[in-house]
Amino acid sequence: MHFGIIAAGEGSRLAAEGINQPKPLVPLNGTPMIERLIDIMVNCHAESVSVIINEQYTAVGDHLRSLRLPVPLNIVVRTTPSSMHSFYHLSQIMPEGKICLTTVDTIFRPDDFAAYVSAFETDTEHDGLWAVTPFIDDEKPLYVEVDSSLRITAFRDRLPESACDRPVYVSGGIYAMRSERALPVLEQCIEQGQSRMRNFQRALVAAGLNLAAYPIEKIIDVDHAADIATAEAFLNS
Repeated sequence: MHFGIIAAGEGSRLAAEGINQPKPLVPLNGTPMIERLIDIMVNCHAESVSVIINEQYTAVGDHLRSLRLPVPLNIVVRTTPSSMHSFYHLSQIMPEGKICLTTVDTIFRPDDFAAYVSAFETDTEHDGLWAVTPFIDDEKPLYVEVDSSLRITAFRDRLPESACDRPVYVSGGIYAMRSERALPVLEQCIEQGQSRMRNFQRALVAAGLNLAAYPIEKIIDVDHAADIATAEAFLNS
């Protein structure tokens, strides 16, 4: 598997709340978030790791270049208007095949991630395996509608009324997919002037890709200063 990390955001909410470091370098239990993610990916037998970072945060690039890894580390330096655009530019340098993408502020337990990666490594049926969670922590969650076999049928900004009779999941910000199936859809989204990862995900369903949900009990985001302590407590629990 080849792994990608979107770390091109500005982290404006953290900065407004007094966090002076770029978000990718904010430490969780002493390790910068981006380094923690890379370590987890390497431990999941990554063939390569690719990262897109914001142009204005040179310290992030300096930190990444200082790492000594047993696998190739590819870096794109570019400021983008949305996470979907970040993924597009990242996809230009990622090798083909099975890829796994996450945002830098997505926090999960390493064992949960390893099990998820293993599930997609051995998957011969689906075009993509989306990590979902019943734990709703995001300010603007993306609800993931599934059928009885956990095949994804829709991505919604609001909880559908029909969801009362089945589990409610939101996107966990972790996406595993077959590049040969997913990236042509991504290119179409860019050509059509679309933005935001959630619209790319909707386009995948509209294009008929076979996406399955993989439930993980808890995934959280670090968007605010208070989220740092919450994430550390979660990882230490």
